Amino acid sequence: MIIVVSASGKTLDAQVDPRFGRAAFFIAVDSESGAIQVHENSQNLNAAQGAGIQAAETISRLGAEVVITGHCGPKAFRVLNAAGIKVAVGAEGTVRSALEAFHAGKLTPSDSPDVAGHWA
Repeated sequence: MIIVVSASGKTLDAQVDPRFGRAAFFIAVDSESGAIQVHENSQNLNAAQGAGIQAAETISRLGAEVVITGHCGPKAFRVLNAAGIKVAVGAEGTVRSALEAFHAGKLTPSDSPDVAGHWA
């Protein structure tokens, strides 16, 4: 399973970025092989609008089955949901600790976005 975490840096020890659409990086982890890929999200950091939708499309192209993030707005959530990607919100701490919390069942997929659109 490919799990993508919004991150403020390029390693598993980076902090989870609380902003999905405007996260600095996405770290994709293959839970079967342990392979890690880092993807920059620089095109969306300062986007006037549509950052969440564009980020969700990127995540979909990565083949993600789950996204772990701090917060996810309604438009991004809708795109991810339509692509069959589960969204776990409320993550904090390091990427590594968020992944551990997810695997331990302490961080579970949400049924809805947790912030309004254009949340900063």
